[in-house]
Amino acid sequence: MNTRSGSLEKELLELENQYWRAMQNGDSKTATRLSADPCIVTGAQGVGQVDRKTMGKLLDSAKWKLDRFTLLDPVVRALTDDVAVIAYKVHEELTVDGKVVTFDAADSSTWVRLDGQWVCAVHTEAIAGDPFGRDRMT
Repeated sequence: MNTRSGSLEKELLELENQYWRAMQNGDSKTATRLSADPCIVTGAQGVGQVDRKTMGKLLDSAKWKLDRFTLLDPVVRALTDDVAVIAYKVHEELTVDGKVVTFDAADSSTWVRLDGQWVCAVHTEAIAGDPFGRDRMT
């Protein structure tokens, strides 16, 4: 790994951790500062676009609490000088509706540099498991 790519990997991993800590701490100011306007989000609930104002409101009124998270095996790829992608495994421990929920997922974020600042333009999360969902059938 050259110095430039090592530096980018370190920078994006720190930004991703800042984002997760903002979610954990209910820090809507940091979460909105790190979000593109709007940010595209995909996951088990589908695809959506969240503008900064809505992001702040969602975090301020969250009915869940991110208790712990661990980012594992990050992979970073620069697409241009101002666009980069980070992907990783994540272990999450949350409290949802008063109950502890723990799961593993694969996440990725696309970061773009706008006016000298990195912001997350796209974030995806896929809960780990059988790709056909057989491990979640009842």
